[in-house]
Amino acid sequence: MPDLSVSGTILQEHLAMQVDPRSTRFTAAVTTVVLALVLTTGNVWLLLAQGVVFALGLAGASPYGLFFRRLVRPRLGPPAELEDPAPPRFAQGVGLVFALVGVAGFAAQIPALGLGATAAALLAAFLNAAFGFCLGCEMYLIIRRLMPAATR
Repeated sequence: MPDLSVSGTILQEHLAMQVDPRSTRFTAAVTTVVLALVLTTGNVWLLLAQGVVFALGLAGASPYGLFFRRLVRPRLGPPAELEDPAPPRFAQGVGLVFALVGVAGFAAQIPALGLGATAAALLAAFLNAAFGFCLGCEMYLIIRRLMPAATR
C-alpha cells in the first residue's frame, strides 16, 4: 500500500489556503458600508483606514475576514465550497489603488477625483456583497487568460 501521508499533507495545505466565498461577500458588505460613509461624510481618514484594510487583505490578513472566520463562520457551519484566494486578493489590490487615488484626490483638493474613486470602489464592493459578482476577481481571470505567465 503506498504512503499517502505526503499527498494528504499537500491536500490539507491546499485546502487551508482556500477561501470561504461567504467571507469575501461579508468583507465586501462591510466595505460597502464604510465606503458609503466616506461618500456621505467626505471623511478622508475613514477612506485611508479602508485603504489599510485593503492592504491587509492583499497580504491575506483582512480584519473583516478575520472577524468573519472567528465570529460569523462558526455560526454558519462549513461552506459548501471553497475558492482560490488569488482572485479576491487581486481584488483587494484593486480596491487599494482606488482608495489611494481617492485619498490623493481629497488631499489635493480635487473632490471629484476623491469622490469618483470612492464611488467606483463602492460600486465594486456592492456588486460583490449583493450579487456575488467580484469585478476585481473577474479582472484577475481576464489578465490570467491574456497573460498566463504574469499571474504565476
